[in-house]
Amino acid sequence: MTNAPRSRRVVVLASGTGSTLRAVIEAARDEAFGVRIVGVVTDKDGVGALAIAREAGIPTAVVRLADFESRALWDEAVARTVATFDPDLVLLAGFMRLLGEPSLARFGGRILNTHPALLPAYPGARGVRDALAGGAKVTGCTVILVDAGVDTGPIVAQATVEVLDDDTESTLHARIKEVERGLVTRTLGRMAREGWTVTGRTVRFGTAALTPDTPPPAPQEQS
Repeated sequence: MTNAPRSRRVVVLASGTGSTLRAVIEAARDEAFGVRIVGVVTDKDGVGALAIAREAGIPTAVVRLADFESRALWDEAVARTVATFDPDLVLLAGFMRLLGEPSLARFGGRILNTHPALLPAYPGARGVRDALAGGAKVTGCTVILVDAGVDTGPIVAQATVEVLDDDTESTLHARIKEVERGLVTRTLGRMAREGWTVTGRTVRFGTAALTPDTPPPAPQEQS
């Protein structure tokens, strides 16, 4: 009998419709993908991601900023909530708030986020608009490991999207999102199955072996 490696436990944080969450759920139906989504956390009631998670039988939690006296208390609550699911990896899938120090302290090196541009170009909340304004002929999407900055973490994976002459911000963003869903899903699966390390700012797959009984290793930072 084959002793297959266990699936890696993933918590997804989302704020919106949940299109990326749905893509990952679909991929995770195949045991060979290597991922099991064990929880979905949102910062809002009634968002699409909650409905998708509940439809799939995935436990959910809502941690609303308005329920806390300060942002610091909310940051602590988010970290505690994510920790209850004991994740190997944390995926920010359209989560519209920055994670605070408590989450980075607990899960640093294993939090993934996406950005709708080819970082380090066009960081920040207006990546698609800035690429158009800058006259870019090619843009795309980036998967990064989250650090304390804004879109400054080590780059894990990227995919390109051509900028068309008649593109608007909305048409370009829609095409980027479609490519992004596939990139996130593939990247998450590879990290779960193969492991990863970080040397300086370079992320490599497959350099840290996974065993059936251990979680993915935290990246090893080297100067």
